[in-house]
Parts: sequence; structure tokens; C-alpha cells
Amino acid sequence: MLDPRWNTFLVLCETMNYTRAAERLCLTQPAVTHHIHYLEDHYGCRLFSYEGKVLRLTDAGARLREYTRSMAYNSRKIEAAMASDAPISMRVGASKTIGEFVIAPKVERFLRNHPEASFSLMVDNTQVLLRALEAGRLDFALVEGFFECSRYETRLCRQEAFFGVCSPGHRLAGRTVAMEELDGERLLIRETGSGTRAIFEEALRRQNRTLRSFPSVATISDFSTIKSLVADGLGVSFLYAPVVERELAQGTLARFDLAGTPMSGSFCFVCLKDNLFAQSWADWME
Repeated sequence: MLDPRWNTFLVLCETMNYTRAAERLCLTQPAVTHHIHYLEDHYGCRLFSYEGKVLRLTDAGARLREYTRSMAYNSRKIEAAMASDAPISMRVGASKTIGEFVIAPKVERFLRNHPEASFSLMVDNTQVLLRALEAGRLDFALVEGFFECSRYETRLCRQEAFFGVCSPGHRLAGRTVAMEELDGERLLIRETGSGTRAIFEEALRRQNRTLRSFPSVATISDFSTIKSLVADGLGVSFLYAPVVERELAQGTLARFDLAGTPMSGSFCFVCLKDNLFAQSWADWME
């Protein structure tokens, strides 16, 4: 079991408020303060400091948070694994491209092989999933786009092509075009925090551009809506190959590429560092 004082530390990291941490833990505020002071004495450093009235993690506190998250996760999983009658449990996060267009066969295989298992799948954008992973609400996540890899244990699952899509009769259809040819187009993009948006924004940065360079940008979080609007000629978008595979085959969408700006993205397995179960989770992706 994880020492309660480390659990208090993690809850305070989440709430950044002694009163709310005490309420969540069903402790008194002095007890929370005592737990934190114990840890600070134990490690010989300050873990929190105040800037005015705002509680902040120190650099040492941020390092301890990374280590303690893994300790807490491993402790919970070991307790569950040692319960002889406990069913297999798996909590998976998947970014939207992976969750909607890639992961279904693996979920089906797992459920067929483990009919007694407890399984949950959370589909959201990359940044939301990473926060859920850090909070201990997921065992691992399958994400796309860019993130701070050094904070996690990661493994590359696959590389996927990433390109522009437009309606079949559009002037860009089937061509390789300069970035400047997009200037008069409405861009349909995913929300901030999505891997799909991050890939396109990185391509723009390589050409010293940002989304503000374009006069018409619409942010839409739903793939089906984006594809429908593109097919109707109401804008162009940039998506991963699995997202538009069916529409390209049916001829309802067309592909175009950007000259001098090759784009692809990584689908990655991500879990907390020092996760004792990382190998078994990663094997699930094979």
C-alpha cells in the first residue's frame, strides 16, 4: 500500500489548495499540513511555495510528483492483482483518430479472449488523455501528435500518412500544391490539444506560418462533421490516412499534398514512467 502521506501529496498536487485536499481526503487541514511537512523534512527540501496567495509546486515537488504518480499506480495495480478473484481490468485511452478508426479490432480481440474482463475506453484528444493518465484514471494511452515524451514511458506503434483532403471537384484535388495556394481556402481543423491539429501546426511553423496566417479557419472537434463539410466543398482539411480511407476509396473525398512539406505522424503507446505493467500493456498493442 502507498503511504497515506504520499497520497496526500498527490491530492494536494491536483487541488493546489489545502482546504480542498483535506475535504477530498476526509482529513483536517492541519493533518494535510503535517503530512506535507513530514515529506519536506524527509527529503530535505520545500515541495510547495506560495506566490502571493497562490500555491505552487517547487522544482523538487514537481520531480516528486512524477515519481509518486508511478508509485501510486503500481501500488493500486499490485493490490488488485493480488486479489485472487479479481477479474482482469484494463482502462485504455485513445486519441480520436486512433479511437475511431484504428483501435476497434484490438478491443474486439481483447474482449473475445477475456470475456470476464473489466474494460473501459476513453476517446478524447491527446492532452486530455495525458492528464487522465497522470491522474491515474488510465492504465495507458494510445496517442498521436506531439507531447513531452521524456515525462512518460513510450513506444512507437506505427507511422501514418497525413495529408490534405478536399471535395473531388476541388481545384486542389489530386495535386501537390504550394502552401500559398491554401490562402483563399477555409481551413477546417480540430480543437486545440488534438494530435491532428498539432501535426498541421508544426508543418505551418516549418514554413514560418501559423493559423493566424489564414483568413478563414473553422475549429470542429468531430471527424464526421469535418469530412461532410469538406465533401460539400465548404473547406479543406488535413487528416490522417485511416480517417479518410473509406471516403477516398468511394470518391467522396480527394487527396492533395503540400509541396516541400512532407507530413506524417506517430501513433504512440504511453504510460507512466516505472510502470511495472508497461510490458504487458504494450504487448496488447502487438
